[in-house]
Amino acid sequence: MDFSSLIQGAIGQQVVSSAASQLGIDPKQAQTAVSSAVPFLLTALGKNAQGGGAEGISNALNQHNGSLLDNLGGFLSQGGNQQDGLGILGHVLGNKQQNVEQAISQESGLNTQQVVKILAMVAPIVMAYLGKQKNEQNLDANGLTGLLGGLMGGKTAANGISLGGFESFLDQDGDGKVDSSDLMGLGSKLLGGFLKK
Repeated sequence: MDFSSLIQGAIGQQVVSSAASQLGIDPKQAQTAVSSAVPFLLTALGKNAQGGGAEGISNALNQHNGSLLDNLGGFLSQGGNQQDGLGILGHVLGNKQQNVEQAISQESGLNTQQVVKILAMVAPIVMAYLGKQKNEQNLDANGLTGLLGGLMGGKTAANGISLGGFESFLDQDGDGKVDSSDLMGLGSKLLGGFLKK
């Protein structure tokens, strides 16, 4: 399974369709929000892993083993698992969550409540994807750090996002860390160049 499937492949399109239907929003807005959410979450996970959190992420993935992807339609038809998704967001984004919500809101035109619902829908899917990769490749914590680094280290998704560039772009002050000072106020500048086809 390729990373790009989370954004523009069958998985991504199912998520976009479900989000648009359940939230009553324009599919293009849903596409923008989903296409923004996935790299944000992977970037944050990668930073957490490099910062010493790889073991915790690895343990969390034991509960997100990829089985969700085998019944994605059923998962999405229930609106995802918002409680699980919100818990993941709290762990992954921490105090950056509000900044991420605002940035995606400004880019997509959705309000932050809608963005939160999409993020909470996407988060368990991202974890399931990583859990599946972990199991298939028999990765330990170090291997997981390498996987996340590879995902964010220059691969290009189907819609033209350069993931290595995405992370560099997020690090606005060049200090090697993506923090609230980097995410604050980026708005449409943040994702426009990456997501426009």
